[in-house]
Amino acid sequence: MQRASDLVAQLREDLRSVEQRLFDHPYVAAVEAGQLSRADLLVFAGQQRRIIASDLRSVALLVHRYGGTPSGAFFAESLKVEAAALAALGALARALGADEAAVAAVEPLAGAQAYTHYVAWLALYGSDAEFAAAFLVNLPAWGQNCGRLARALRARYGLGDADVAFFDLFAAEAPGFEAAALGVIQAGLDRGVAPATVRHAALLLQRYELLYWDALHEAARG
Repeated sequence: MQRASDLVAQLREDLRSVEQRLFDHPYVAAVEAGQLSRADLLVFAGQQRRIIASDLRSVALLVHRYGGTPSGAFFAESLKVEAAALAALGALARALGADEAAVAAVEPLAGAQAYTHYVAWLALYGSDAEFAAAFLVNLPAWGQNCGRLARALRARYGLGDADVAFFDLFAAEAPGFEAAALGVIQAGLDRGVAPATVRHAALLLQRYELLYWDALHEAARG
């Protein structure tokens, strides 16, 4: 029987080059250099408003599907994080001089929204193991970039702690997350979820993550 820890270790190795491109992404570097306008940053907030609102519903669907199983606690906790992230986005928007209507009016970027559309597909059609693996592999790159953006927004744009709480939420270490995700993955593998299916979910989500940053960078370049 495939061990979840071995599968995740292999996935991380397979995605090392993609992860490095995420760590080296020019959009994040541009924010760190103070090169983007507040209008550019509002585009980020607008994309995230759509993404988090969609992901919140996707995770709620997973709570509905798996709430009565051992995986239920993992998704219930994930739902709390998504709800907190959605609330924190409001402070970021206000710091950028925008109200809720202005954030909602930001034009969606197809490349940026592909990520959340795939998350919705996973929530509807995928297994708990696929979803958990995809997010477990994705979290380090997303979390590190959020930490860098939080520091840059404080240093370069004068934003305060409350303003960047959205980024701090994801940048902070989540105690027990990896162990819980591995438990969900292992349970799925034990009941017959194919390792290849889990692998494909993780590979796709990480590549959609790269597409997200690419779309933001392109939009900022005009």
